Amino acid sequence: MNQQQSISVSIILVNYNGAELLPDCLNSIQKFIDIPSYEIIVVDNASSDSSVELIAEKFPQVRLIKQTQNRGFGAGNNAGAKVASGKFLFLLNTDTIITYNILPHLIDLMQADSQIGIIGPKLLNPDGSFQISVSPALGIKGEYEARQMHLNYLNNSERNSIEQKFQQTQEVDIVVGAAFFIRSSLFQELNGFDENFFMYFEESDLCQRAQYQGYKIIYTPDVSLIHLKGYSIQKSANAMAIEYRRSQIYFYEKHRPWWEQLLLRIYLFYKFFGQFVTTANPNSLKIIILLFTEKKNMLKASV
Repeated sequence: MNQQQSISVSIILVNYNGAELLPDCLNSIQKFIDIPSYEIIVVDNASSDSSVELIAEKFPQVRLIKQTQNRGFGAGNNAGAKVASGKFLFLLNTDTIITYNILPHLIDLMQADSQIGIIGPKLLNPDGSFQISVSPALGIKGEYEARQMHLNYLNNSERNSIEQKFQQTQEVDIVVGAAFFIRSSLFQELNGFDENFFMYFEESDLCQRAQYQGYKIIYTPDVSLIHLKGYSIQKSANAMAIEYRRSQIYFYEKHRPWWEQLLLRIYLFYKFFGQFVTTANPNSLKIIILLFTEKKNMLKASV
């Protein structure tokens, strides 16, 4: 990295207890990324493992921001963006691995069309197979379509069919936040991620708001990277299941008509009430409580 030149890309990673994964991700960036000038920013969300010490010892050239509390994925990226100098931001999960220099293509795509605001590269499973990394616009219809696509993905023959649909660079509604290339100016214009989303749906919300401003969301299969999908949240799966529903409810409150909000709440009530009756799972009860409290809580948080 040549710090004397203006920074073209700021690579931002949000870390929470990722000491097992972070070295592989950072090493891959340093090995393969080769552009005139870039910077790496790691935002640590109050990790309790050895992440901070590891970065300081093994990666002294990385700019480390230490948060005093874990305020979530979006808030972490916002903290990184506030100190970033790049014309473009490349938001990466710590469970990603770069295998070659993908940034020149992403930069070229962005510079070729001023209406492109966000780009998602192709994501691969550790074995090199195709991973779904796009979604239709979220709502009752969009979530049904996304769910069907993910169910079909479990079938090998259907997976090939899905992959064939994404063989060309194309405009999409949503790209996942694991590898998220965005204009720094647009990120600032949108005031970054909505921090009411602790985790889940924050990139969907940002894509939606970018589209409101007339920008395109682009998926490109011409460059790719490995994504160890789901690894970072396996240790707290129950809590994340509740957080998923909280974010889903909030997203609908922000972007969907009243009747879709009502349908979602009815669906979730019957789904988790049935689970609670049959299994006495306390997480099901917590989700039911969300249905009656979440709007009030989010209204308070937005004031």
